[in-house]
Amino acid sequence: MASTGLQLLGLVLAVLGWVCGALVCAAPLWRVSAFVGGELVIAQVLWEGLWMNCLSQTTGQIQCKSYDSTLALPKSTQAARSLTVLSLLLCLVALMLGVVGAKCTHCMGDGNQASKARLARIAGVLFLVAGLGYLIPICWTASAIIKDFYDENVAAPLKRELGPALYLGWGASVLLLLGGALLHVGSSPAGGRALPVFGGAGKDNSRTGAAGEVKQQEKSFV
Repeated sequence: MASTGLQLLGLVLAVLGWVCGALVCAAPLWRVSAFVGGELVIAQVLWEGLWMNCLSQTTGQIQCKSYDSTLALPKSTQAARSLTVLSLLLCLVALMLGVVGAKCTHCMGDGNQASKARLARIAGVLFLVAGLGYLIPICWTASAIIKDFYDENVAAPLKRELGPALYLGWGASVLLLLGGALLHVGSSPAGGRALPVFGGAGKDNSRTGAAGEVKQQEKSFV
């Protein structure tokens, strides 16, 4: 039997991860300019994201500009765009399947509990795949930033630090993975509970067989 509590908790965590993932995808805070050796002008901070970059000044003015050409971007940025968008779309599909397959909903009627549990398990797997797909560009970008930061051949003005969007992206990935796992576990059939049923049936059959043998013995005595 499916657990309604685990299903709802998994859906809530997965939806939170999906919302956080959408914010991370849109936010231009993946890379932040690093102040190394005092060569950068501290009055300006450069923020870089998947879709635009922003220049923040100490006066409070922020100027943002979207990238002019997608093909001119680095391959890593293009791959990160594709993976994050695919993960968000996969979360949307998983959310619809999870709502339809949840035990507390009546989209498929109350007589199709096995089919609903199957849909919910599929939704959990899709959330797990989306979480892994979202985690790849986050870790990839963080690794590239750290590698360039400690590379002596990279000029100081080109060095970047980890932006706050990456930390939020890690949290979103964890929420998606945890939500998908809970949704799948909460929708899995409890195989251990079926054992007493078969055990009881075995006991009934043995009792029936014993009663039949007693009746045959009585007939033979007669």
